[in-house]
Parts: sequence; C-alpha cells; structure tokens
Amino acid sequence: MNKEEKFLESRITELAQRCYQKNIYTYTDFLNLNEQNIFNTFSNKLPPVKFELTGGSVYSERKIVVFKPDYAGYEEPLPINIIKVAPINSKFSDKLSHRDYLGAILNLGIDRSKIGDITVKDDSAYVFAVDNIASYIIENLNRIKHTSIMCSVLPLEDIEAEPELKEIKGTVQSVRLDSIISLAFGTSRSSIVSNISEGKVFVNGKLITSNGYNLKEGDIVSVRGMGRCRYDSNLGMTKKGRNLVKIYKYI
Repeated sequence: MNKEEKFLESRITELAQRCYQKNIYTYTDFLNLNEQNIFNTFSNKLPPVKFELTGGSVYSERKIVVFKPDYAGYEEPLPINIIKVAPINSKFSDKLSHRDYLGAILNLGIDRSKIGDITVKDDSAYVFAVDNIASYIIENLNRIKHTSIMCSVLPLEDIEAEPELKEIKGTVQSVRLDSIISLAFGTSRSSIVSNISEGKVFVNGKLITSNGYNLKEGDIVSVRGMGRCRYDSNLGMTKKGRNLVKIYKYI
C-alpha cells in the first residue's frame, strides 16, 4: 500500500471511528473506482458501524461512503446536490462535453473529490456535488468556453440525471471481459488486455485484472479513460457458433 492509499485508509477509518464514538453521521468526499476498491479491502476492519456507498443516483460511478450510527434515531439527508448547468441561450451555445464542464468547475479551485458524476444530456449537464460547495459553484460558474450558462439546484431524485445509453449489438466468441469491452468501445482485444492488466478496468466497482473474467447479465464495466458500458444480455448463438450479445454504452 502506497502513501496515498495509507492516507485514504487512515482518513476513512477516522470518520468511521467518529461515527461510532459520537453516534453521528459522517461522510467521505467522492471516491473514484480505485479508491472504492481500496475501501472494500479494509472495510471489514472498521469500527462496528453501518455504511453504504452512494453517488446520489443508481447510475453513479463516483460515490461517497456514508457512515450511519446505530442509535441516532433519525435519518440525515445525503450531503449531495445535483446542479443543473444549462446555457442561457441554447441557440448560440457551444457543444460542450463532459471534459468542458469538469474543467470549468475545477478551474474555480474546487478539488475533484468534491464532484461526483457529471451527466451530459442534450445541451445541459447534471453535476453531482457535495452540498457545501453547491452555492459556490452556482455563484461563480457563469461561462464555459464561449457559452454563458446558468446553474440551479435540483432534487436528488430528478430523473433528468439519468445517463443516455447507446445500444450495441454484435457477436463475440465468449462473454469474456476483454471481448465485451472490445465490442463496446470498438477497439482491439489486444489493447484492452493491457488496460485490464494495468488496473484500469472495474466490474460493478470491483477491480478486475483478468481478461478472461466472464461477465454476467447486468454487469457494469468501467474502463478508466474510456468510459462505461453495461452487458445486457446474450441473445443466442449464431450459425458460426458465436454469441450474439446486447450491450449498452454510457454516452
């Protein structure tokens, strides 16, 4: 375990300990997939408190850890806001990407751990953020590239934050991890193997380093630097003995 991983373990253990000793809710900032995987390796060593990982949506990749006291007698709302970022005039707005939105927010001096998932839909973005920086973002984020924008806070359950998915159908020799990723992202299996061995691939948030890992229907695969896809179903065998599968790629 390197220095950063030890610091992460120490910080999270401290939050769990505070929850246990003071009988209060405590929260981490947003953890990326690698940090979530590290957390799962030592979560069984934490003080005896309840916890859950959530990003504010069932679709979230980046998540916070919520530590819940056993005897609090109340439920605290999640300290997460959804900020809708939309152009003031859609007709004259730039075509903005996930990278554009994230870059503009980080340029405000905000640490990446304060920001969860960003879902881009049509000409707007839905930004999951810890609640104590939402007002700062709303007050200071007014332009992205050449586009004047406005920000507003939405309820966490707002369905507009659901990501867009692209359906992909194709054939693979087997439902191995490397084959499904290759089909989803239109790249060679050989290049995918290196991504897997370098620790860049996660299935349902768990680090997978074997390219021969067999996926189950509904598994969500995340590849750092490439994106996410969901293995939906095996539609049957072709005459040549290959598997016809359906995948959904997160746009």
